Amino acid sequence: MALHNKNVTYSSRPTRAARAAHARGDKEFRTYDTSAIVPKRDIKPFIFLGVVALVIVAAVVFFVVRGCTAEQPQLLEAGQTVHVTIEEGESAQAIGDALVENHLIAWAQDFTNEVTRLEAASSLIPGTYTFQGGQSVEEIVRLIMAGPAATGDSLTLPEGLTRAETAKAVAEATGGRITEDAFNEASADASVYAKEYPFLETAGTNSLEGFLFPKTYTITAADDAAAVVRMMLSQFGEETKGLSFEYPESKGLNLYQAVTLASIVEKESNDDDEVRAHVAGVFYNRLASDRPFLESDATTAYEVGREPTADEVHADTPYSTYTHEGLPPTP
Repeated sequence: MALHNKNVTYSSRPTRAARAAHARGDKEFRTYDTSAIVPKRDIKPFIFLGVVALVIVAAVVFFVVRGCTAEQPQLLEAGQTVHVTIEEGESAQAIGDALVENHLIAWAQDFTNEVTRLEAASSLIPGTYTFQGGQSVEEIVRLIMAGPAATGDSLTLPEGLTRAETAKAVAEATGGRITEDAFNEASADASVYAKEYPFLETAGTNSLEGFLFPKTYTITAADDAAAVVRMMLSQFGEETKGLSFEYPESKGLNLYQAVTLASIVEKESNDDDEVRAHVAGVFYNRLASDRPFLESDATTAYEVGREPTADEVHADTPYSTYTHEGLPPTP
């Protein structure tokens, strides 16, 4: 049997010419450019993966820089308050920027993200708000959705307060933002408000004593002393619009004088309507008598600011209803 050379591919007995041709073919095969027949790889997936990797790296860098290397904003401490005004049509981004400027939140994006989560973009109510340090972003968004009154100061006025006592209550409720002096000045002249409130026409330039209606009010950061006065006058008008003043008018009293008499009845009686009606009847009878002295200690108590002495109630002053006929000059 003939032995086969493993390197021989053309013939078991190649000639010299065959071996030469074989060598040339092998050499050409080894140097042949096969790129044209090799399938090309699709590089799009690699580009996509590269972009995703860059985005992830950028995000990581952003949060690392934001959370670790950047200086953290100094926020208000719990209990501290600040007033923020939101204008009509202001965007969530602008509101967020204002909250950052007032040190309520660290990042405006936190606010816009929460607005998006709560679907509140169309429910943000303009106005001036009082915010406190330590409130969460969600709490702030919900307060803005509720409106300025939700962050206002609550003022409760019981019956029987004088104008001075009301001024003190306003100052206390607003933490001194509206001072006693400011409220007293704003309520010193009824004629300033007479065009807005017709029931003040007979009050002249007297103070608004007797017209500052007792109720619970919400005072927002945008409200000044005059605004608070108007709240009380509006409430007075609302509460008395159904009342008839025919009876006091039949007794010769105008509206201002009727309020003056009502203020005396308030101090001389209790909450029982029958008692008040009886006291009012007594005073009406005294005014209609030949000796029209009301003889009420309450009028002097108002003047001196405390329980009066016997000498004080008989002193020669306009508020002494023992020495002066008829009604005192003001409620």
